Amino acid sequence: MSLAPLLSEGWIIASHALMALAALGLGIWQMVGTKGTNRHRLIGYIWCALMMGVAAGSFWINHIRMFGPFSLIHILSAAVLVSVPIAVHAARAGKIESHRKSMQSLFVFALIVTGAFTLLPGRIMHDVVFGVQ
Repeated sequence: MSLAPLLSEGWIIASHALMALAALGLGIWQMVGTKGTNRHRLIGYIWCALMMGVAAGSFWINHIRMFGPFSLIHILSAAVLVSVPIAVHAARAGKIESHRKSMQSLFVFALIVTGAFTLLPGRIMHDVVFGVQ
């Protein structure tokens, strides 16, 4: 494993990947931790900021082009930018079940599923994890 392939891509891609990895770690922490505490809220706000940063930053990453400079992943990025504030609002409004479902869906689809696709051969994270082929 080497970060060299990631770091050689420039700060936009490197920060995108590092924010996603941080969000993954904090998301796992949130899933197993106690809910409703001040710590949960603080970590949640940090997680939301990371997710918004990952999603917004993706619009400057255009290696896969399907619709002009964009691809299907950018639809998910737009959905994240809309869904995160809605999920936070749900918690503030006391709609905890809605908040929980939204956050878990964001975690699974925006981090786990998309993260799995970054490990495919020919992708930067594949080279980071498995070495350059």
